[in-house]
Amino acid sequence: MKIDDLIQEELKDPEFSAAYRDEGELLDTAMALYYAREEAGLTQEELAEQASTTQATIARIERGDNVSFAKYAQIAHALGKRLKVTFE
Repeated sequence: MKIDDLIQEELKDPEFSAAYRDEGELLDTAMALYYAREEAGLTQEELAEQASTTQATIARIERGDNVSFAKYAQIAHALGKRLKVTFE
């Protein structure tokens, strides 16, 4: 069985489906921060310093851990960006 087939089968379970969706959204956020940081030419440590946070916090976000909306906004502002949330 291919992984895509297995995932499609598991998505029939509402609990798995919700967890899969939630993890996907965290990964989207992690990738968005990573690409914004790379585009700015900053290391995690440099961004952390500009955002008045720790390198460990930046690393946690980039690996998909959840942090507060305020922390995301603080980091976005340090990148000279505005945090935008959409509901799709």
